[in-house]
Amino acid sequence: MKIGFLKEVKDTRVAISPLVVLKYEKIGIEIVVEKGAGQSSGIDDNDFQKNATILSKEKVIQSSDIIISVNSESITPISLFKGKIVVSNFSGESNKDELIQNLKTNKVTAYDLSLIPRTTIAQSMDILSSMAGLAGYKAVIKSAELLPRMFPMIITAAGSIKPAKVVVLGAGVAGLQAIATAKRLGAIVQASDPRQAAREEVLSLGGKFIEVEGAIEDKSSGGYAVTQSKEYLDKQKEEVSKRIESSDVVITTAQVFGRKAPVLVSKELVSKMKRGSVIVDLASSSGGNCELTVDSKITDYNGVKIVGNSFLASELSHDSSNLFSNNVFNFLNHIIKDGKMINENDDSILSSCNVIK
Repeated sequence: MKIGFLKEVKDTRVAISPLVVLKYEKIGIEIVVEKGAGQSSGIDDNDFQKNATILSKEKVIQSSDIIISVNSESITPISLFKGKIVVSNFSGESNKDELIQNLKTNKVTAYDLSLIPRTTIAQSMDILSSMAGLAGYKAVIKSAELLPRMFPMIITAAGSIKPAKVVVLGAGVAGLQAIATAKRLGAIVQASDPRQAAREEVLSLGGKFIEVEGAIEDKSSGGYAVTQSKEYLDKQKEEVSKRIESSDVVITTAQVFGRKAPVLVSKELVSKMKRGSVIVDLASSSGGNCELTVDSKITDYNGVKIVGNSFLASELSHDSSNLFSNNVFNFLNHIIKDGKMINENDDSILSSCNVIK
């Protein structure tokens, strides 16, 4: 079997790294890579050439049984992929109905890596979790760059500097990494999450858990937030608002799978924050947790900077490419046996990823 990897159109990452190519070799899979695919991640074509073939985009598509990309935007025009199998992340698509129709018209079989279930057996294939961890780290680094003060407490002969106060909304993979990073930088960290299971994890990282009673929990949600009652949201808003008003940095990560992200930080609340404060909204691509968030932009509102960016992992392109590459390999190693794809009907992971059902 031959698998092809594309150069991304609007992303600095690449879905294959030189070290992972060796893994494919061991299981008898030949790799072809589009010319220049790894340049934005600091990977030269020469790094691939010993173990992979470098080709043009058209030849990668023509010669491959399965074609991989980090984002579905690279699978264009779809007519080029007629009759092929593609594996990518389709979560950023704004018009999925039109996309699915185009895929059907061109008889393209498409698997969405963002739909991999968050189960124990699929952990090593979960691109959302691996990218979320990097995004949580980068969110803190980004806020530290924009904040006009230091994170740690410093005592000098010229006077003392108090530690920055950071509030993290959502203690999933991204939120926990943000808490850990902010603590390492010396900040005072508080976190909120409707799942009580997150409490111990927040405390273990040195953060303070903002307690709000009455949350609805759903173990089948795969690690995502679930829609909460109005009563709970009102209590949460009141409790969290007190912390946000006095904070220096707010990092929001709450997303509800398949739905618009809940608004946790209102315009009114932003107006009460200190000038110079920073909000980093990792849920911006699905509407944002802050009412004033504009996706892919930094907005200044009364001196508060609001960063709308759900793709901060791509700014760590070298590491994110390595992790993404391993996720893809683990997925393909699971679905390919003896040089052929397994029957979709016999595997819950593969069937759950099919875009055209």
